[in-house]
Amino acid sequence: MRIDIMTLFPEMVENFLSESIIGRSRNAGKLDIRTVNIRDFSEDKHHRVDDTPYGGGRGMLMAPDPIYNCYRHLVGESESKPYVVYMSPKGRTFNQSIAKSYSSMDWLVLLCGHYEGIDQRVIDEIVDEELSVGDYVLTGGELPACIVADAVGRLCDGVLALPECHEIESFEGGMLEYPQYTRPPVWHGREVPEVLLSGHHANIDEWRKNQSLEITKEKRPDLLRNIKNDEGT
Repeated sequence: MRIDIMTLFPEMVENFLSESIIGRSRNAGKLDIRTVNIRDFSEDKHHRVDDTPYGGGRGMLMAPDPIYNCYRHLVGESESKPYVVYMSPKGRTFNQSIAKSYSSMDWLVLLCGHYEGIDQRVIDEIVDEELSVGDYVLTGGELPACIVADAVGRLCDGVLALPECHEIESFEGGMLEYPQYTRPPVWHGREVPEVLLSGHHANIDEWRKNQSLEITKEKRPDLLRNIKNDEGT
């Protein structure tokens, strides 16, 4: 898939998405993630992208034209339209289910706001969905966009070594992941659970399922309620 990130700070985004699994996958051609600088599409001689909001209020607002011009540059003469997501605290909260749905798309555009946000008219013109990464406010949409690109990118074919790498993680199947251990078998007096050393795969699978259930009950009981609601029970 292709992901474009529209931002005033492409270096910030590139620094994050050029490292680790996502960075290696981009270099190998398994992921097509691009950043584009909204400021490059300002028609102001000083490359301004913001202005004071009508009606007064604190701060500055991103103007519609640079954003729209940037979008039109991305779309060009293409016959297909990307799915445009504006990173905003007003949007629905991002989760693994949404990441999965995005990963099946051919083309995703993430729009990063800044200052006090962006002119509502360009949201109405080009945005398909507003999306939040949590109930808090950040200085811009770059960090949320990186989170979304990372979560979506790692679900794409060929990014992880095996599909099982993400099929058994937290939030897959609606529960948190079981505890994991590596060498040494005893560390600071704490022992690895005996069942994991037994080599009995059926018992290990059962232990992991039970641990996932108990941890989810303790730390995120809301996830279990969501499973019950989905099952209609």
